[in-house]
Amino acid sequence: MASGERIFVRAVRRYCARHDIAVDVRPGGWLIAMRRGERRHFAFGYDIGLNSAIAHRLANDKSATAEVLALGGVPCIAHHLFLNPSLGEHVVGAAWHEAMLALLAQNPQGVVVKPNEGTSGRAVFKVTGRDELDRAVGEVFSFSLGLVISPYVEIEEEIRVVLLDRTPLIVYRKERPSLVGDGVHSLRELANAAGQAKHLGELDAGALDAVVPKGERRNLTWRHNLDAGARPVLVDDDEVRSACVKLAIDAASAIGIAFASIDVVRADGAWQVLEINSGVMMEALAKLYPELVQATYDAALDRVFGESELNE
Repeated sequence: MASGERIFVRAVRRYCARHDIAVDVRPGGWLIAMRRGERRHFAFGYDIGLNSAIAHRLANDKSATAEVLALGGVPCIAHHLFLNPSLGEHVVGAAWHEAMLALLAQNPQGVVVKPNEGTSGRAVFKVTGRDELDRAVGEVFSFSLGLVISPYVEIEEEIRVVLLDRTPLIVYRKERPSLVGDGVHSLRELANAAGQAKHLGELDAGALDAVVPKGERRNLTWRHNLDAGARPVLVDDDEVRSACVKLAIDAASAIGIAFASIDVVRADGAWQVLEINSGVMMEALAKLYPELVQATYDAALDRVFGESELNE
């Protein structure tokens, strides 16, 4: 087992070793070939190969996911698609920039610009003005053929549900990095003292330099991404968990996906689907709950190879 391998690759290796399945991890670890007898199965990236081609494509396309969920009556955050103008006016149309500005005008609280495909919160921008919008759009279009624009909403809570055949295997909350005020120091001073200054890049100077009242908590980022410093915390069996699981199952059923992680968010007191991920990545979660992550990948691979066949 090579050092530095992704948790996903290690989990597949362990499963295959226990079930006498030959495994060939290609250089870089992004393609994995598994063979049992005459049967060969592939995993690619974080996609274990359980989902249909159309479900996989829908989940990987944020705009398409939002459209399908809306058609199915599943509450979701809108994602408006814009294609890269490099594709030509006959594909993109002439009024794409005006349409972006119209969305910004309709959402005075701001909008979020991000690639139409992709995970981990990379190249995601909150913008409130035209100059910010143009910079964000230019950066995303520098490497992507499409982007989406969503209305910015103040997310009160974000929960991820990992589903296999409509059964929740893992449900966890993404807790953003935050600090509690002491009534003496500014947020910047508190963050520096706590070694959290790296999270302050998206806050304005006014928020950073204001003294935080004693006992009040301040989030250091508007993002809930684990790669941006959020911490995964398992959700107990309660009303919140039940509501999120039901919404995730409705979303999975709407696009016909079997194995996925589904992000649901609470804004203005209501739960909505943010996005669906066909590739189930659990690298950060595995640092805290390695056995749970292994069991989840095991269950998915049991489904791939068939439990009855493995027990023969």
